[in-house]
Order: sequence, then structure tokens, then C-alpha cells
Amino acid sequence: MSPHHRFALSLCLMLAAAAPAALAKTKAPRVNDYPTIDRVTYVQSCMRQHPGNSYEMLSKCACTLDKIASQVPFAEFETMVTATNANSIGGERGNEIRDAEILQKEIRRFRELQTASKKSCFIDVDAK
Repeated sequence: MSPHHRFALSLCLMLAAAAPAALAKTKAPRVNDYPTIDRVTYVQSCMRQHPGNSYEMLSKCACTLDKIASQVPFAEFETMVTATNANSIGGERGNEIRDAEILQKEIRRFRELQTASKKSCFIDVDAK
């Protein structure tokens, strides 16, 4: 193989090796990284909280979760949901959650995020 061909081959191999890294840098962050089961659970819960036309509420509740997913990665969402759900545990075990200021901050953050997301997806957050 001639030196020219070796150089061309080396250049091609270097470009091929660099291409995935270059694409990764320009690739948009993945918004839809929430597991399907968690998406379904959230949407079903939202639909129970906001009864109405099922197709309309399905769309609105899915929109709400999409808005949340565009703002926080799944790991943060999971922490916020877990803290929010655990906050309703009664007795001493529940006091551990209610007394932990860091968890209360996560709960407040989640509720604010949820409210803003629901409003932007046309869910009446004031109706009960």
C-alpha cells in the first residue's frame, strides 16, 4: 500500500472514530427519557384527579408530563414524586418526611412545576 493510500485510510478511520463524538455534541438532549410505566402511571393519576372527557384529559395529562419531562430529568422527577407521595404517610414514619426540609423543598418544587405544567396544558388547577 502506498504512503498516500495509508494516509487516506488513516484519515478515514480517524474521521469515522470521531463522528459519534461529534454527533453526540450536537445532538439535542433527550426529552422523552421517562420510562413508559411511569408515564402511564402519571397520566392515569392526573386523569383521576381531573375527570372529564377521557380523550381530552388523556391529551392534557400527557401534555403536562411532557412539559415536566422537558424541564427535569427522570431521576429528579422520581425523587419529587416519591417525596410527595411519602409526605402523606401518617404517624411517625410520615413525620420523618414532613420534618425533612430538603424533601419539603422537593415537594414544593414538584407542586409548582405540576401547577405550571397543567396550566400550560389547559387543565383547570383550581377546579375540584
